[in-house]
Amino acid sequence: MQVPQNTVIAVADGEKLSLFQNEGNALDVRLKAIPCEEIDGSKISSGSRHQSSAANPDDSQQQEDGFGSGITDMLNAHVLDGTIQNLVIIAAPRTLGEMRKGYHKQLSAVLIGELAKDLTGHSLQDIEKALDAA
Repeated sequence: MQVPQNTVIAVADGEKLSLFQNEGNALDVRLKAIPCEEIDGSKISSGSRHQSSAANPDDSQQQEDGFGSGITDMLNAHVLDGTIQNLVIIAAPRTLGEMRKGYHKQLSAVLIGELAKDLTGHSLQDIEKALDAA
């Protein structure tokens, strides 16, 4: 995948988000970590309206889905205010599916690509290799 300079790369799963920016160019990706704000994971998507109780094992899945929705809300806001002009999302498959439900049309317009992989906690080199291979 060609990742232009200054593209923001969001790497997420249902519990963690890391943001990076490409300081290199489309042919030589060099990622730098950038600050990430607190994510509001309290939102439950329309696809997860199921009621749960403390004894229900789906509670943790709902929390993960809510976190994915919160990531999308944050990314949408940054795309709309012009902070993010190019975006790549790398997320665990289920989280990516949850995130897609909330993409604003402007986010879709700046989205260069997606990778359905869980690379949270991996090194910068692993993430760069995954982008190069995509």
